[in-house]
Amino acid sequence: MHQEYVFVNTVPPAKDFCRLRVISGLTPRPLDAVERALPGSCYGVHIEQAGLIVGMGRVIGDGALNFEIVDVAVDPEHQGKGLGRKIMQNLMCWFENNVSPGAYITLAADVPGLYEKFGFKNVRPASEGMALLWGGNNQ
Repeated sequence: MHQEYVFVNTVPPAKDFCRLRVISGLTPRPLDAVERALPGSCYGVHIEQAGLIVGMGRVIGDGALNFEIVDVAVDPEHQGKGLGRKIMQNLMCWFENNVSPGAYITLAADVPGLYEKFGFKNVRPASEGMALLWGGNNQ
């Protein structure tokens, strides 16, 4: 019997978040930091099937002008079923209902084609994306 996917409009529990990041190929994150970070999300969604969390995505930011889409991940056993697209649809619906025109929404596009479908564009050459991994040999 095939279990249906259930969308839950909140971030997943921290342990599931960490597990899903690792199995989907994203950078591992320390559990203690994840436990502090998740409650500060502007919005989050996760997907369950038969009690197992198989997908997630969240929005972080200042709540008014600047937002970032992060942690979009789908369990490899459930990829290819449109779940990444459905996560993005859910996040975009949240923006439509909660964010004023003129807000700036960013993301790091590991799968550019997915995000382009939702209107995201490469900002080069007008801007250049940059990142810093805190606590590395960069201080």
